[in-house]
Amino acid sequence: MTAPTINGTRYPQPIEDLLPAARDLDLPDGEAFPSRNRLMREFRIGAPKAGELLALLKTMSAAPLADTTAPGTPDPAPALAAPEPAPPVVPDPTPAPEITPPTPPVEVAPVSRPDTPTPPAPARSAVVWPVVLLALPAFVAIWSGWVGLGGLTGFGIVHPLPGIWDSFSINSAITLPIGVETYGAYALYVWLSGRVPDRARTFAKWSALGSLAIGALGQVAYHLLEAAGVTSAPWWITTAVACLPVAVLGMGAALAHLVRTQD
Repeated sequence: MTAPTINGTRYPQPIEDLLPAARDLDLPDGEAFPSRNRLMREFRIGAPKAGELLALLKTMSAAPLADTTAPGTPDPAPALAAPEPAPPVVPDPTPAPEITPPTPPVEVAPVSRPDTPTPPAPARSAVVWPVVLLALPAFVAIWSGWVGLGGLTGFGIVHPLPGIWDSFSINSAITLPIGVETYGAYALYVWLSGRVPDRARTFAKWSALGSLAIGALGQVAYHLLEAAGVTSAPWWITTAVACLPVAVLGMGAALAHLVRTQD
């Protein structure tokens, strides 16, 4: 970067040559001297040289010229005052302060509104193994009661595969505890699970209660007949017990259909 053309040359000019151009600069209102930055920008000179030029301008303005010239004689060029040497730069003995990295802000838990409901804590599921212990004696009593009642109402040994497997036989009385009590337990589970449509839940509720009630009546009828020494149940008990497998089949099919049907 070179200085601007002054006196027909573009080489760096001495201060004496730059002084007239500096005095002719247009200054804003209220300013007596150009700033050092403007001198650096106008004449493409460094900060030390601009400082010397500014000091020279201030010195010449403070010392007015004496009127020693004769009339009609042009004013001689003013004597150039030697610029004062710039004071040496003394390094600051104070060490530079250490820059401490900013401490990250502490995360503050958001404060909820007073009316905001607090989510409930997850509840632990209850253990179910005691149910198995309770079901074992009930299973023995219910099984024996239904099988005994079936024997009093005409249920007994049958051969379901004649001509195919003649030696295979089964006591049809076991269909009573398997059908009635199994359906009652399953319908009770569907009702209390709450994961089925409303129609299926309603049907499961009433059919479960009805199945458990029929199971209780069957146990009562068997023990009364057994205690009375009756070897053959009355016709109306036999009729009711004979219809139980068909009723269980119909209720099971209806409940399975309702469980898979969306409201």
